[in-house]
Amino acid sequence: MSSSLLLSASTVSSSSFLAPSKLSLVRNCNKSLSLLPFRNVSRSFKSPRCAVDSPYGGNVPVFPRTRVWDPFKRLGISPYASEEEIWASRNFLLEQYAGHERSEESIEGAFEKLLMSSFIQRKKTKINLKTRLKKKVEESPPWLKTLLDFVEMPPMDTIFRRLFLFAFMAGWSIMNSAEGGPAFQVAVSLAACIYFLNEKTKSLGRACIIGIGALVTGWFCGSIVIPMIPTFLIHPTWTLELLTSLVAYGFLFLSCTFLK
Repeated sequence: MSSSLLLSASTVSSSSFLAPSKLSLVRNCNKSLSLLPFRNVSRSFKSPRCAVDSPYGGNVPVFPRTRVWDPFKRLGISPYASEEEIWASRNFLLEQYAGHERSEESIEGAFEKLLMSSFIQRKKTKINLKTRLKKKVEESPPWLKTLLDFVEMPPMDTIFRRLFLFAFMAGWSIMNSAEGGPAFQVAVSLAACIYFLNEKTKSLGRACIIGIGALVTGWFCGSIVIPMIPTFLIHPTWTLELLTSLVAYGFLFLSCTFLK
């Protein structure tokens, strides 16, 4: 019995000495096994990308010519493109790259440059045209300068009002061509011409001379030109007197509108 007690005591003592080492070994193994899967998972896991993280709204196309200095090349058009082609290219590119702020700003910037240059060019053309006309007048012969001194350019509303008046007289004469001659319409047109000239020159005598001279000149030119027109081009009811009066209306209109 004593021997059995000694054997059990030795077993207990040996187990008491071996237990701490076994426990530490088990704990180390558990730590290594517990850490190994999480390290692999942390390395293999990647956060998904979304449209908010990507610049300019995800898959929006980017204009590739934002840094091109030439506005024609930036819009992809010829330097000789018309204004309609510039507008069409601008609208097409804005529709294609809609949603990308930098692309839209680049396209609009090139379009504004071309629009401004076109405006400046048109302004220069008008100035050059006026300068050329003035230069031609200055270089013209003396007799032409003297003739131009008697001519002026009235406002457009004045031109249209007087044109309407004499066109009405011409139409009235044509409508009454079958009933009688245009003597009354010609007299009314002459009176209107003298009235407009007197209002402009403040001289009734000069207005009468210019008005009667315009009527005589128009009637004379009409009597020469009208017989040269082929008869198949003239309406059968239109007489020589009527056609001559139409030419006279034109001379009366020009004299009371553009003469000083």
